[in-house]
Order: sequence, then structure tokens, then C-alpha cells
Amino acid sequence: MRYSTARMGRVFIIRLEDGEILHETIERFAAEQGIRAAALIAVGGADEGSRLVVGPAEGRAVPVNPLTQVLPGVHEITGNGTLFPDEDGQPVLHMHLACGREEATVTGCVRTGVKIWQIGEVILFELNETAAIRKIDPQLGFKLLNPEGK
Repeated sequence: MRYSTARMGRVFIIRLEDGEILHETIERFAAEQGIRAAALIAVGGADEGSRLVVGPAEGRAVPVNPLTQVLPGVHEITGNGTLFPDEDGQPVLHMHLACGREEATVTGCVRTGVKIWQIGEVILFELNETAAIRKIDPQLGFKLLNPEGK
């Protein structure tokens, strides 16, 4: 385990608009507001055709080949995530959602494009005094969190 500390900064209450792409909108907002790091919670709706990363194609195979799933209809969503800059200083959101419709639920990462359906609410808790960054892991191909900023 690796860790570092941070201090709570501003808290933002965000309403996403119909059709906005969740990760793109939050990353743009963070850049505009000068938010370097944050923790987030989200509720609302995901539109038909939204895409989630739902796991690796093959367990521990390297490099990782991500599986994606397209939502076949409008789904209710709830999720949480983190936002830290990459090595170039760009905000990168890592958020997982549980997306439900009737009796079925699919859970996955939003990085391939979750489109908001009518309702998207996010509470963003800014984290200050942290050096944490996301650095590319060449073996896995992911931008992994480095809490110490190394």
C-alpha cells in the first residue's frame, strides 16, 4: 500500500445537462476551476448507448484488453470516483457507476463515454495539499494513481 494526505478544499454542487458526456464534462470543469484533485459522488441517469468498461477480457493478461458494454436503454446511475492530474497536469477522472434498469445492473468505469440522460448530479470535494498524480504504467497501459506524486 502507498498513501499520502490531503486537505479538504472547496465543495462543488454540479448539475450535468442532458447529453453531456460525464468524464469529459467533469474534466473540463476541473480544468476551468483550477481543481487539481478531487473525490466525487454522482447520481442520475445514463442515456441509451452509453459505454462502460466492465472488466478485462482475460483476468491477469498483460497488456490489459478492456471489455466494454453499451447500455441498451436509459439506466439509473450511482457512483463515485477520484480526479487527479496526469503527468502533463491534465485532470483525469476515474469513476465507476452502477447502472440499473428493471432487475439488471451493470457496473463499470465511465472512461469510454457515459452520456447523461436528463438528470446528472455530482458533488465534487476538492482535495488540496496533495502531490498525487496519475502516471502511465507501461505494462498495464493504465494511468495509475501515485499518491506520493512520484
